[in-house]
Amino acid sequence: MVALCAAFLVSCNTHVSNQVQVYNNDFENNNLSGITNGVISQFNSSSVLGPYNKGFFILSVANIPKHNIITITFDLYIHDSWDGNKNPPDGPDIWEMLVDGNAYTYTTFSNDQCLPGNFCSPQAYPFDYPNSYNNPKTGAYRTDLPGFCSQKTVIGGTTQYKISKTFSHSNSTLQLECLDKLVQTNTANPLCDESWSVDNINIQAVSL
Repeated sequence: MVALCAAFLVSCNTHVSNQVQVYNNDFENNNLSGITNGVISQFNSSSVLGPYNKGFFILSVANIPKHNIITITFDLYIHDSWDGNKNPPDGPDIWEMLVDGNAYTYTTFSNDQCLPGNFCSPQAYPFDYPNSYNNPKTGAYRTDLPGFCSQKTVIGGTTQYKISKTFSHSNSTLQLECLDKLVQTNTANPLCDESWSVDNINIQAVSL
């Protein structure tokens, strides 16, 4: 409740009158209902939506009951050799999230291993690109996961982020789109070089 007050600058006397889960999917049952361009793979002994490289998925949710606020949460996995804010030919490696066509995240990720004496390509996350320069894996939830393909044997080859967005919304339908603008011109297999996937998508509709 405190978070909602802070997020929307409303009086803390405002009460949540109803909170409804309108979508939840961990993909373990291979459920792609309502998803355009969906693909399910196995990663770290779990089913995930992806991987994608220069790709996207769109999730459409209908029949949302009356509400004022939507909260979307999910796990985002950044696999293998993302190069963050680097210039071409290696980057920038951009990831974007839109809801109903409006951009809520436009950022970059870097999976560089910051060893002593090595240059570390910065990333924009948790802020937007191109105005932010943060260390690789800033804001990560886990940094000890294996890669998906080119860094499959590397611990730290995948970085997990917890994405959470809360915003005003009142339509009875919602369209969540996630996509990338990855750059890698020096590999024969871009999908193996760097990719992303998501898991545990949850959407809550809140009435105040």
